[in-house]
Amino acid sequence: MRIGFIGLGNMGGPMAANLLKAGFDLSVFDLSAKAVEAAVALGARAFGSPAEVARDDVEVIITMLPAAAHVKQVFLGDDGLLANVQSGVLLIDSSTIDPLNAREVSAAALAHGNPMLDAPVSGGTAGAAAGTLTFMVGGEQADFERARPVLAAMGKNLVHCGGAGNGQVAKVANNLLLGISMIGVAEAMSLGVKLGMDAEVLAGIINTSSGRCWASEINNPLTGAPAARGYSGGFGTDLMLKDLGLASEAARQIRQPVLLGALAQQLFQTFSNQGNGQLDFSAIVKLYQQG
Repeated sequence: MRIGFIGLGNMGGPMAANLLKAGFDLSVFDLSAKAVEAAVALGARAFGSPAEVARDDVEVIITMLPAAAHVKQVFLGDDGLLANVQSGVLLIDSSTIDPLNAREVSAAALAHGNPMLDAPVSGGTAGAAAGTLTFMVGGEQADFERARPVLAAMGKNLVHCGGAGNGQVAKVANNLLLGISMIGVAEAMSLGVKLGMDAEVLAGIINTSSGRCWASEINNPLTGAPAARGYSGGFGTDLMLKDLGLASEAARQIRQPVLLGALAQQLFQTFSNQGNGQLDFSAIVKLYQQG
């Protein structure tokens, strides 16, 4: 099967690599020449634009892009995917964007004769590299089943969330909770250490007790892998800030209060404004270490 893949960043790059390892033929595009070269070294074929990828007789096209504006430009632009792709090609967008924009793009794709899935992921760069991502998929059940072999090459947990846009709903809700819980873990870990507790011992207690969560166990702000490498790489603070913004906007549209989410957004915004936007979001613990 020939697959088009657009967006070879920190997440898209390793996802594409896993598709190549699984034996799929890949036609790729990214604005970064270095990212394209890495994919080509693994066996992909490079193209000069999304339009060229769409015209390459592909059966599926996957996009992994930074924001809704990029998704709409790639899909709906004058020389975008829908202006060039054959009807019947399955379109899968794994970008994290708001549900309303996801549904708008999906409707345009369907009008063009292309089934579409919104399929954002959870699991971070480590999950992308290991092929253990969780895919939260919105769209028709039949299209989800058609996409399953492709998604299974990149992820371990494939969850059909309902109709178009519902994958993004699941992602927004998950990352809202993730941002809130990371701040809670950072606060608790910082308090315990300042009161004289060893960070490793405290993390061990939390992770065998009722406070256990992903932020404490897998990405602990004081004892996890990001802390060990100085918080470089990983899921960046600005990416978390973006996702909290998506949650806030989605909540505004339906008049749903997100009180803790708003506070988390302000804390991550403060931390980003201090020049920490590229650090792993678990570095938010530094706010508690100031002064």
